[in-house]
Amino acid sequence: MIEVRPGGRRRIDRVLAPDYVADLKQLELAEVRARRDDAAQEETDLSYLRRLLHARIDIVRAEQKRRAEGGSSSVVERLVEILSDNAVGQAPVGSGRHQPLEPSRAEAHRRHVEALVSDADLSDVSSLPAERLDLALRTYVAEEASVSQRRREVQRVVDLLNDEIGGRYRAGSASVDKLLAAERGEDPPD
Repeated sequence: MIEVRPGGRRRIDRVLAPDYVADLKQLELAEVRARRDDAAQEETDLSYLRRLLHARIDIVRAEQKRRAEGGSSSVVERLVEILSDNAVGQAPVGSGRHQPLEPSRAEAHRRHVEALVSDADLSDVSSLPAERLDLALRTYVAEEASVSQRRREVQRVVDLLNDEIGGRYRAGSASVDKLLAAERGEDPPD
């Protein structure tokens, strides 16, 4: 389960700390943007972790289905089909957001997922007893629920920060021209 530690040093601890979005109007625009970017990176990492978990869930469920139906083709033989089944078609409304960033901790997330159920076992799911598959599925589903909850919390933070930035542009206290000039290293226009 993804814990948030008050006063912790990890990005998720900072992003989900109550003071992260407190008194936003008092912060400089650059600081609000930096916090938004930090939160957006955390959202990207959580989304990546969810995708890893979904893949494991799909593999375990496919093996359980194969056994229940008496199928003869192995999960390995059908891996591309299994992993692409949920990737094709329309996503449910509100299930995701465009992620322009790359995960910053992909290897750490992969290790985390592998450690959940001693993932080496999944290299040959057909040899696992049914109770081991059931345990793996329960573990992955519980972790996915935890990650999804944290991701929704982070998305709320990103939305609050984006709303603050947008409000400043609408009110005229922020300027696209000043932003572009700053990005180019120029003096901002008056």
